[in-house]
Amino acid sequence: MSSDAKDVRTILVRAGREMARNDGSRTVEAEHVLLALAAMADNPAARLLAEAGLTEDTIRAALDREWERSLAVAGIAVRAEQLPEATPDHSHDPGIGESVRLLLKRALDAEPKVGGTRIGSVRILAGLLDTDRGRVARALQAAGVDRVALRDRVAEALARGAR
Repeated sequence: MSSDAKDVRTILVRAGREMARNDGSRTVEAEHVLLALAAMADNPAARLLAEAGLTEDTIRAALDREWERSLAVAGIAVRAEQLPEATPDHSHDPGIGESVRLLLKRALDAEPKVGGTRIGSVRILAGLLDTDRGRVARALQAAGVDRVALRDRVAEALARGAR
């Protein structure tokens, strides 16, 4: 198995087995991949996120704020800490959700096309940042992150050969 394939697998397994399960989710979604990247301090994507002020804790807080805002749009006024604790489900491995499938497609399509079809942590981060819709985009906005500027830094890292 190539190191890039191993990197992708490691990220997706961590997103599923740790992040999605702990959230009580039956599917691994883009926000779980973002959390997994931030939690893996030994990869270049985590360093780019940290430079933007995004750690696993700040991302979780931003996701909570995004959840509260989404509920408010539906007329539900509740704070994230008022919601019941998620019950981790260790009886199964969460499936891959549609948002992860889309982010992986965007990662493959991300410019620059250095390294062909190899996908590493930086290319996955590019796929996460390459949309202005969805929970990740709303959470990054809630965190006050300039998604376009971060995406530009990711593109620079890809151009330098980071994957």
